[in-house]
Amino acid sequence: MKAVILVGGEGTRLRPMTIHTPKAMVPVVNRPFLEHMIEHLKAHQIRDIILALGYLPRPIQAHFNDGLAFGVKLTYIVEDTPLGTAGAVQNVASHLDGETFLVLNGDVFSDLDLTAMLAFHREKKAMVTIALTPVDDPTRYGVVETGSEGRVLRFVEKPPREEVTTNLINAGAYFLEPQILSHIPKGVFYMFEQGLFPLLLSLGAPVYGYPSQGYWIDIGTPEKYLALNRDILQGRTFCPALGRSPLNGLWLAEGCEISPLARVSGPVVLGEGCVLGAEAYVRGPAVLGPGCRLGQQVMVEEAVLWREVTVKDGAIIRGSIVGRGSIIEKGSLVEAGSVLGDGVTVERGSRVESGTRLWPEIWTGPKVSQGQD
Repeated sequence: MKAVILVGGEGTRLRPMTIHTPKAMVPVVNRPFLEHMIEHLKAHQIRDIILALGYLPRPIQAHFNDGLAFGVKLTYIVEDTPLGTAGAVQNVASHLDGETFLVLNGDVFSDLDLTAMLAFHREKKAMVTIALTPVDDPTRYGVVETGSEGRVLRFVEKPPREEVTTNLINAGAYFLEPQILSHIPKGVFYMFEQGLFPLLLSLGAPVYGYPSQGYWIDIGTPEKYLALNRDILQGRTFCPALGRSPLNGLWLAEGCEISPLARVSGPVVLGEGCVLGAEAYVRGPAVLGPGCRLGQQVMVEEAVLWREVTVKDGAIIRGSIVGRGSIIEKGSLVEAGSVLGDGVTVERGSRVESGTRLWPEIWTGPKVSQGQD
């Protein structure tokens, strides 16, 4: 069986993290997000994968090449212009071999049981089976109403609370029969959610929903990106690429230098070559990418630092994302909820206030008040 992963989006809600890095390549516990998706597919014996690319395809192609080093076969199809979820699948139709295939949104981390979902799809003789996941607030999403046997009755986009009949939403994973391709126009922008699926319902085609109670999150916003890293580290979902937590809650790569006076309170991931100075303190859940350097009396709490970030003496980072190659100068404070893109410099003694998003630049104010912890 073949899988199509839709990885063509620009990741605008994650900016500035996705200015130079496609969303599929943002690091999750120090591995590109797409690696986690590939591991999930391999666990269900799916190793022939088509990547529908658009925005910044080269970093993906350079990292994965033909896929053999990752235990899979990869085929790349690059869109000249955005084609939408269904349009992207039509664009790769010549590689699908006329058999049942799987489509995954490229920004969703899930432990969905694909093997069981495929068995359900075949048992129901469905043309389409849509994975469904429950959410706390269905008014923010498009919900999927199903009958007692799982057949989809209708799609309702962002229903008012008084009209909510289900909390199940489209989870971004579909098993599809090749006949559906005849209903997707070629070379134009076309969506599964607003185009193909409602059309199939109107034609009476067998469209089913497969509810799952497993872990599910999209990484489309900085808040959810941080949440995924934390959830993996805290064991809320199993991540094959990371493996089981060590006894002390510290995943330590090769070549790290940790001062005897530094403290690490797990769960924490330290990438290759990280340096922790005297009295540096890292409190998890936290991830430091390869080559990060923490000076003396630095504090990093519940944050994700990409590779080669330098945090100088006395600086504090709380609950934030810091892009690769950034420099946090002495005595600075990065407050929780901040997002710093690649190559940002925070000047000495400056405060980056909660909710700030910084593109590559030098941040010069405001200053940390005297007595700031």
